[in-house]
Parts: sequence; structure tokens; C-alpha cells
Amino acid sequence: MAVCAFYFSDPIPAMNLFITVMFFALLGGGCTQNRANLKAAAKNSNSNRRNSNPSGESAQPVSQVPLPVNATASEGNGDNLVSHVKTLAQTLYQCSKSASTDDMRLNFLRSTSVTCNDGTPAGYYLRESKGSKRWIIFLEGGWCCYNKESCDTRYRSIRRLMSSSEWPQAQKGSGILSSQPEENPHWWNANTVFVPYCSSDVWSGTAPRSRQVEYAFMGSLILKEVIKDLVPKGITLAKVVMLAGTSAGGTGVLLNIERVASLLEQLGADVQVRGLVDSGWFLESKPQRQAECVDVASCTPNDVIKKGLRLWNGIIPERCRQQFRRGDEWQCFFGHRMYSSLTSPVFVVQWLFDEEQLKIENIQLGSHSLTESQWNYIQNLVLRYNIAADNWLDFQVRGISLNRALQCWDRSLQENKNSRPPTRNCSFHLIDQCRLPHCNPTCPALRDPVTGQEVNMIQLLMNMGFDVQRIAQQLGMEPNHLLGMLSNGG
Repeated sequence: MAVCAFYFSDPIPAMNLFITVMFFALLGGGCTQNRANLKAAAKNSNSNRRNSNPSGESAQPVSQVPLPVNATASEGNGDNLVSHVKTLAQTLYQCSKSASTDDMRLNFLRSTSVTCNDGTPAGYYLRESKGSKRWIIFLEGGWCCYNKESCDTRYRSIRRLMSSSEWPQAQKGSGILSSQPEENPHWWNANTVFVPYCSSDVWSGTAPRSRQVEYAFMGSLILKEVIKDLVPKGITLAKVVMLAGTSAGGTGVLLNIERVASLLEQLGADVQVRGLVDSGWFLESKPQRQAECVDVASCTPNDVIKKGLRLWNGIIPERCRQQFRRGDEWQCFFGHRMYSSLTSPVFVVQWLFDEEQLKIENIQLGSHSLTESQWNYIQNLVLRYNIAADNWLDFQVRGISLNRALQCWDRSLQENKNSRPPTRNCSFHLIDQCRLPHCNPTCPALRDPVTGQEVNMIQLLMNMGFDVQRIAQQLGMEPNHLLGMLSNGG
């Protein structure tokens, strides 16, 4: 509710003030207690008006009512009335904020057997948009754990990714989950579902807790139960369901999109299921270390997925599984291995220099020295990511924002469905033509990992021990030219 701000320059007659307060009450979507109080006040005021004292004296206000609505604006109490109305306006405004329809509300799963890692109930946040036939279901990210040591460490340090015990009752969406059209022009009025990540299994697990394993890994089952719980909310009437996710949630989209489409079909929905993968397109490492990792720090993504898949009892899309011999199914966790087996349309958003991918290669952006092989890896990473698509929200690739690219993609899907020619000047296959990290001027600000202060690319590279002369030579350019590129964003 948007409550107007009132300014009273003159005392208001009692009748007009009563009407003004009742207008607030009729508009109000405020706190339940205040609504009850306002109704009681109105009833009391009507009674007082019928039995009003000819002298104009006012009856006492109802207990706990923020404004004595039957008070008159007689000489001497006009300022008090103005103060009361201002107080009421502020109270209603605060209540409307706390009960905002923009919030996504927490719902725990009806199936109590499908849980988070620690056995607490899994759930989802929902903001309904009555009349809309579009749904977006967003899977949160947060990497994973794959053995007792890594899971115990994860539980101690980031428990919210393994338990629902501290989940808030409501969350506000941002970006593509926002209900504000200026922030989310294309999906602001969709039914919005945010599924918190509490299974630590890249949304693939089906393993309950047992005597042998103290954690449950049920990410894929959580998503299945979310879909089933949304049936009474109208998801089977949808025309489009977008399954989206970031990081591990993005990989979860790739792993589950075909299963979600099949489930909705079984439930009677005539719907197109689409995928949006944000920063979930990880690449397996080339085997450079010993065959079996001995601790968390030395495990490559290959090691993590191989170990985790067994612990999680992870499920893999059947079409992808058939492409690999027994024991190599773990490769389906990597987008470039799985993509060709998908039948549902998928849009991929990926940083060319993804920080998590760099960490996978033991390249820490906050470190003060990089080996030549690590710098070469950063350079080669661009070439290996050429099948990626775009950047996120406010960032642009060749002058086109992600929102615009998604709109063009949506239009192309409709055109393909209806056999219409493609719209001109509406691109969604976009790749930065950069050879350096952070060369796109729309990239977010860089911050020093130690101080947290904003720095430019040159400062960051210098702090990391980069030899500008050597790097310029590797790139085949003059050092001053390289410094100029880094200074002006490429």
C-alpha cells in the first residue's frame, strides 16, 4: 500500500478528519492489530456521533487506537490532531512495509521426509502474481560438500546452506526475482519462487540421513516436492515456467530441467519449461595433480563430483548418462558435456573470467603472486568459455543488457513456436571480445581483497605481483598499450 503524505496547514473539521481516517483504514493493508483497532475505533466513533454531547466535548478514544478519530478540531487541539494523523500515517506505512506484497513468503514442504542436510524441513519462498501464466523458480547456489570432513566444515562455517533453522519468514527478491519493473522489466509480474539451497549436493541428491551418514542430501527431491506443492497455487495452468539458478543452482538447472518438464507434463500442465543458467557452467580441470585428492584444498571439481555423486546418491539426466560409460557419468555435471543432451531451451550467462572457476584452478585473485602457467590459464579460459552467452542484469555486452537479451530470447522462442520470421536487431548470442579480466567498462567495481577498498585493474594486478613487461610481451603488445587498456576498461 502506498500511503500519501498529508500536510495540514489549517485545523480540520471533525467530520472531515473522520472521513480522512476511514480512508486510511479502507486503503490499509497494514498490521492485523491496527486493522482491528481501526474497526473498533470506527464503531466507537459512530456510536459517539449518534450520542454526541451538544457541547461538542469528545468521548475517550478506544484503547490502543493510534488516533482518537472522534476528537474534534476545536481551538487548542488542532496541533494534536495533526500530530495524531501524522502518527497514524507513519504507523500504517510501516505496517504496509512489513507486510509488503513484494515479499516472497516462506513455505515449508508438505512432505516432511524431504529435508535439508541436518534434517530441518526444506522449503521455498513464494510471491504469487494473480492472473499471470508465467512462473520463475530460482535455485540458490553455494557449491557443495562431498565427505564428512568437508560437510562438517561447511556446517560450522555456513550453516544456512545446510539448515533451515534460521531462515527468515520473508525475503525480498532482487534482479530477476524483483517485483519492480524498473529493476526487472521482463519478469517483474511473474509468479516468483526462490528455493534456498540447503542440500549441498548441486541439487542432485536423493539420499536421506542414515546411521552411516549423518547428513541428508536431497536436492533433487526438494525441487520435485516444490513443484508438487505449487500445484494448488496454479503452476499447472502456467504457459511458461523458467527454471533458473546461479552457481551450483545453475548447474542444478541443467541437471533437473528435463525432470521438471516431465513432472509438469505428468501433472497435466501444457507448459514450456525453460532454463536460465547463471554462472553455473563449470569446466572440469585437466588432471595435473595426483589421482586421489587427500584433503579439501587439493580436490579438483572432478574429484569433488566423483566423491559427492556416491555420497549424495545423485541422479543424472538419462540422455546424458547414456553418452558416457559406467563410472564416467560425473561428467554430466559440466555444462559443455551435458548441453547437447537437453531438449528444453536453456539460456546461459557466464563470466569469461569466473572467479569460482579461477579458484578451482588454485588461482586466488587476492594472492600476491601468480605463476606463468596460472596467467596462461587466465588467458586460455576465455577461449574455453566461448559457448557462454552473456553477463548479468546491469552489465552489458556490446551495448545490450541481460534483460534485453532475455527478452530477445523469449521472442525468438515464440517466433519458433509460431513459425514466424526472427525479429531483426534483437540479439541474444553475445560474447565480449575481451582478452583481459575486467576489460568491459560495465563490469562491477573491483575491490582489494584485504582492505575492501575500490581499486582499478592496474592496482589489483600490481598488488598481485603482475609483471606488466612480461605480460605485455606474452600478449604481443607494448607495455604502455597494455596499461592504457587496463586503465580505460579495454
